[in-house]
Amino acid sequence: MTDISGPTEPGDEAAPSLFQQLLRNRWLLKGGATAVVLLVVGFAIFQLTSEVRYDDVVLALRATPWQSIVFAVAFTALSFLALTFYDLGALFYVKRKLPYVDVALTAFAAYAVGNTAGFGPLSGGAIRYRAYSRLGVKPEEIAGVIAFVTLAFGLGLASIASLSLLAIAPEIAPLVGLDPSWLRVIAILVLVGLGGLMVAGRGGRVMHLGRIAVRLPDSRTASRQFLICVLDIAASATVLYVLLPDGIMGWPAFLAVYSVAVGLGVLSHVPAGLGVFETVIIAALGQTANIDAVLGALVLYRLIYHVLPLLLAVIFVIGTEVRGLYHRPAASSLRRVGGRLTPALLATLALVLSAMLVFSSVTPTPDENLAFLSGYVPLPVLEGAHFLASLLGLVLFIAARGLARRLDSAWWAALVIALVALLFSLVKAVALVEAGLLAFFVVSLLATRRIFDRPATFTSERLTPSWLSAMLALCFFAGIVLLFVYRDVEYSNRLWWQFELSAEAPRGLRAVLGLTIFSGAVALWSLMRPARGAAELPSDLALGNAIAIAQKQDMSDANLVRMNDKSLMFSQDGRAFIMYGRQARSWIALFDPIGPRDAWPDLIWQFVEAARSCGCRPVFYQVSPAGLSYYADAGLRAFRLGELALMDLSTFELKGGKWANLRQTVSRGQRDGLTFEMVEPDGVAAIVGELAAVSDSWLAHHRAKEKGFSLGAFDAEYIAGQPVAVLRVESRIVAFANILVTDTLAEGSVDLMRFSPDAPKGSMDFLFVSVIEALRAQGFKTFNLGMAPLAGFSERRSSPVWDKVGRTVFEHGERFYNFKGLKAFKSKFHPQWQPRYMAAGGGINPVLALMDATFLIGGGVKGIMKK
Repeated sequence: MTDISGPTEPGDEAAPSLFQQLLRNRWLLKGGATAVVLLVVGFAIFQLTSEVRYDDVVLALRATPWQSIVFAVAFTALSFLALTFYDLGALFYVKRKLPYVDVALTAFAAYAVGNTAGFGPLSGGAIRYRAYSRLGVKPEEIAGVIAFVTLAFGLGLASIASLSLLAIAPEIAPLVGLDPSWLRVIAILVLVGLGGLMVAGRGGRVMHLGRIAVRLPDSRTASRQFLICVLDIAASATVLYVLLPDGIMGWPAFLAVYSVAVGLGVLSHVPAGLGVFETVIIAALGQTANIDAVLGALVLYRLIYHVLPLLLAVIFVIGTEVRGLYHRPAASSLRRVGGRLTPALLATLALVLSAMLVFSSVTPTPDENLAFLSGYVPLPVLEGAHFLASLLGLVLFIAARGLARRLDSAWWAALVIALVALLFSLVKAVALVEAGLLAFFVVSLLATRRIFDRPATFTSERLTPSWLSAMLALCFFAGIVLLFVYRDVEYSNRLWWQFELSAEAPRGLRAVLGLTIFSGAVALWSLMRPARGAAELPSDLALGNAIAIAQKQDMSDANLVRMNDKSLMFSQDGRAFIMYGRQARSWIALFDPIGPRDAWPDLIWQFVEAARSCGCRPVFYQVSPAGLSYYADAGLRAFRLGELALMDLSTFELKGGKWANLRQTVSRGQRDGLTFEMVEPDGVAAIVGELAAVSDSWLAHHRAKEKGFSLGAFDAEYIAGQPVAVLRVESRIVAFANILVTDTLAEGSVDLMRFSPDAPKGSMDFLFVSVIEALRAQGFKTFNLGMAPLAGFSERRSSPVWDKVGRTVFEHGERFYNFKGLKAFKSKFHPQWQPRYMAAGGGINPVLALMDATFLIGGGVKGIMKK
């Protein structure tokens, strides 16, 4: 009840600036940069391994001592233990305390998923948001936790990598094309900058970036997090170090190489730093060790440090689904968190298995396995299974996105794909490890069936740029692996048509061709599919049903559906609805769903799916804290908009010192001849002409235009649908307000409030007090004064950037909007303040969503420029 919307008028759209064009096409720039990185990395790996053969790598893997594997697993456990203290430190920083078991499970899952995928809903930040929101942590606090963890790791890694660069600059220089001396200069500058931050942060000092204040961690906190980061990186480096051949280099020097490799992998934005990390390690160690042994160690490192924790996390959350575990003391808490983590964990596992299926299609089958298959499996069946298994890998990759969103269709697709791929893995290669992992995935899906309950097709959404980039990386590295494995096979056109049991290279070549064609088709479909599904106004029957639902609810603002300027989406059972508008590529829902609380989750998901299927971003505007966990489940994040003012009418009386000013205003209004009347809906038609005259004079006096969406506009039918409060002077109406009420008598509120220019001073306060007293007399429990935009943003120095920017605009944005004045006016009535949020996707989406909401509310650019 604070903003307004309407369709954009012709001519309202201004020509986009260069910055806006870059912002809209940022995905294209990011995708291009990723493609360049992949090409450079692929070329570097192929050149660095020119003397290595696939069989040598396999032998090196088999020659790895079991003691080394045990040590690698132990140091992986130590590294992940250290990682849990990032989250503990972050929660301490934002002054929240949670049970260590919940924090450890969340952090473990966040890093298991983030280290393996690290994009979209499969990032560490998304995992934390889902888990911590269920544990009662506020959105702004979760944002602070994510920012703290990211900066703690980033700054710690920058420190270690910079110190390392001072030692191994000559080895890294050829990889980045810079002189070693320049690398050392850069490292020194980074260290000086970090040292300056440490000094500036002594005692938790505040650093001002323009008008935004940022509290730096105090020296104790910074030192503690730096030690945690050192422990984490040292342990993870040791995982790879113990897998390498003995005597390859000293551990301190290797720590330097490892930290630089991790840093460059993070900067590349390639999922899991795949290829970038390996390139740096091979380049640095290739002079002192056999590259085949290094490659074997890197493969084991990926399996132990990335895949093993993911499998353990999946096993653990599946364990919480077993009914016998519920009787243990920590079971309730663990099940509550585990249920939120399961979709992301299984989606990440699906990505790992899709990569396994793809890479197995371009690597040779052991000769003894082929010899065994030759007696049982016809060659056409083997060829078909090999080719189709690679394509199933890509389909499983696409289904993984649906698993992350808890789609039932994605669950069924993943289950069928896994079962078929399991059969193919045995038919094409007797790949027992591959079949075992697929069987584990099938069991995991069956054990968590109840979680994937959202009815939607996973093919209805196009893949986002981050998913397309990950698919591009997967197919690209499949091609690199193919070239590496069969580098001694001379290419000829005949290879495409060579079908023999021992013809491994032709099978891999055909698999890569199939992957290329299939992934290209998916990419084109995703990129070129136009946005569709224009929002339509509801029919009279639908509008009548929505009004009937609204009248049974406690939320008076639900009556804004009467404006009939928004589209409606009803729940499957028809007990609840969402009213929404569309601006550019945003579908913007107003308020939480209107209806019983148990209908919210499915309806929220229904709206999110519908928006995304049309290529648009789903947004929920002015939502309450009660629904935040539901929006988190749908992959949305909450961003504070302001505070809603609510009065308890049961305790309202114009007595006491704090009400003195309002009592004086009422007395002055009575002396000025103001009289109040509450006109019921059946009597509004008789005075609608007078009300229109007051409204027109108010708009002309303020040089304003009608708005919509989250505010009503003057429409005779809308005004006549609810009671209207009027002020008269000598029987002439000089002010009015339409009152929003429901049959539950739980809450009343005011929408339009307009005055004639000659209305006595203080008429607004007089009208508000009169309405409040009238509603109290009728038995209403609360009065909704509306939202104060940007009010109540956190002033803590640890608050996220969104809050800091919002607070700055609130303090210094009076030139554009009367933020402080509106908050001060509502504060005169001594209300209780409740936060209100906007739920949208992460990244740049909340900024674009807020811009679209502003245009929708103001009726386009011209509407925004007017008051």
